[in-house]
Amino acid sequence: SKMAKLTAANMHRSWLNVPHVTQFDDADITELEAFRNNLKAEAERRGTKLTPMPFILKACAVALRDNPKFCASLSGDGQSLIYKKYIHIGMAVDTPAGLLVPVIRDVDKKSLWELAEEVIEIAGKARDRKLRPDEMRGGCFTISSLGGIGGRGFTPIVNAPEVGILGVSKADIRPVWNGKKFKPRKMLPLALSYDHRVINGGDAGRFLTQYVSLLSDIRRLVL
Repeated sequence: SKMAKLTAANMHRSWLNVPHVTQFDDADITELEAFRNNLKAEAERRGTKLTPMPFILKACAVALRDNPKFCASLSGDGQSLIYKKYIHIGMAVDTPAGLLVPVIRDVDKKSLWELAEEVIEIAGKARDRKLRPDEMRGGCFTISSLGGIGGRGFTPIVNAPEVGILGVSKADIRPVWNGKKFKPRKMLPLALSYDHRVINGGDAGRFLTQYVSLLSDIRRLVL
């Protein structure tokens, strides 16, 4: 399709021009999942579905706010870094026509319920090929989630001129040592790819550490 050709060209250009590095970590989402399951009745009352994605987006918005270098882009000549005063996050969606990346705007200003409704709406529009061009522009960071499909991990390609992208894989139950014994915990694999011209390993480590903490203790999302 035309969209698949455009996506392939953009991916190829990013792969050739961006020096990629990917760092990995795992987030313990045991409590997050318990909290989300407790809200199922509330979600039904509101006529929506509360998937993990609103939490993934909201935590990302907080991490981007506190690590502004990830919410920036390189100028066309690669000589200037342009910091964004907004947090618009692209959400990669697998569709019959190919990979589409609609943008959810002002993620930091929206509630989890608002994000839940928008995620479902915009993903549906992407799959039905009803996205407007302006709904795929203006992102400052991208999240690519394969949690609903499977896989233990992958290395996402930066969507230039953005400088970072977060890959989310399928969560699974693992034994985790708590200092006294092993306990079953639901762990979410994460992969952060970034443009090494802008971001170094320390920057990425701090971003991922904060992000993991946010998902592991969702109370931090309101601090």
